[in-house]
Amino acid sequence: MQRLDITLQRNEWPRLAAFFLFIFCASFVVAQQAQPARPPSQQAAPVQTQPAQHAQASGALPSGVHREGTDNILVDASGIPLEDQSGKTLPPSNAETEASIPTTTPPNVSPSTTTVQAPAEAPNKSGDRYVFHALSQEVVLHATVVDQHSRLVTNLNKNDFTVYEDGQPQVITNFSKEDVPVSIGILIDNSGSMRDKRQAVNTSALDLVKASNPNDEVFVVNFSDEAIIDTDLTSDISKMQEGLQQIDSRGGTALYDAVVASADYLAKKGRREKKVLLVVTDGEDNASTDTLEQAVRRVQDDNGPMIYTIGILGGEHEKRAKRALEQLAINTGGVAFFPKDLGEVDQIARAVARDIRSQYSIYYRPTRPQEQGGFRQVKVDVHAPGYGRLQVRTRAGYYANPQQRASK
Repeated sequence: MQRLDITLQRNEWPRLAAFFLFIFCASFVVAQQAQPARPPSQQAAPVQTQPAQHAQASGALPSGVHREGTDNILVDASGIPLEDQSGKTLPPSNAETEASIPTTTPPNVSPSTTTVQAPAEAPNKSGDRYVFHALSQEVVLHATVVDQHSRLVTNLNKNDFTVYEDGQPQVITNFSKEDVPVSIGILIDNSGSMRDKRQAVNTSALDLVKASNPNDEVFVVNFSDEAIIDTDLTSDISKMQEGLQQIDSRGGTALYDAVVASADYLAKKGRREKKVLLVVTDGEDNASTDTLEQAVRRVQDDNGPMIYTIGILGGEHEKRAKRALEQLAINTGGVAFFPKDLGEVDQIARAVARDIRSQYSIYYRPTRPQEQGGFRQVKVDVHAPGYGRLQVRTRAGYYANPQQRASK
């Protein structure tokens, strides 16, 4: 066998050195890749991540966070999404940065007062107006202003009015002069003495409705020794007419009970902020369980109805009957009318409709919290350039806590 003997020439050494250097570098790279991972103590510090991202990577979610829906979106306990579908953390919404706002009515506050709602909630629509509910309790006064000749004054502004509660001036927070829809109860005496007067009274009641805001809602009550709702709240004049025709003249006159029951019905069923009762009678109450004073107190809550009365009176008890109708009207901001004959009733009904549609709405927050309850006396003064003495009709006061009204 021939032995292979390799002889290197002098000029081949540089090329050989370069070859061995290449082999060495390649071996070092391969060795580094095959080396085991370093212990945790020798690793670089991890990059900080958002809580939701870290939870998703590790498979464990923070307390109060869960996955929701087919898109596997992380949400917190209140349902606020923490990530979008790409895993990118979402910024908090404006609602999340707001302080928590209660949505229930505080204890001892009338359910008819302004309801508290979250700011992000859409406004309610009442008739043709949008009504935003305030975050604190407000009192609303519906006021009629007349001059020294008893003519309606309808061009005043907020600065012309001053409101006093228990003698203390109040800050008017809102003011408007609009023909707003009203919830109206028409209460007609159905006792035996009204039999010959009913047809004229029914015609006048319908004329009042026709002259009112077309978006008003009306219910009809016929009362004798008991009160019966013959037409529920409606804007359908034909239904009102059917209720007015339910004549069964008999028994006594439970006027105060009918007023209290109708005010309670309005508080529960009336959809309009402004509420009115029209009472037509020809005599004195002789069948109620409530007294006049109790009836007045029971309708004087913080959003009670304004009461208009029409007394077709005569006989030995006329003076006491007149006093009762005046007290019901004056204390609630309405007017008591005493026509000389049936022919004036229709004219009065139309005047009531004009009065209702020509009122100012004045809002204020009492300086004494309503939660403290008690009766609050209210007075409104008005002074305007170009006018002499102006008279304001509005309610004389209200019970901030309806539970403190006189009970039966």
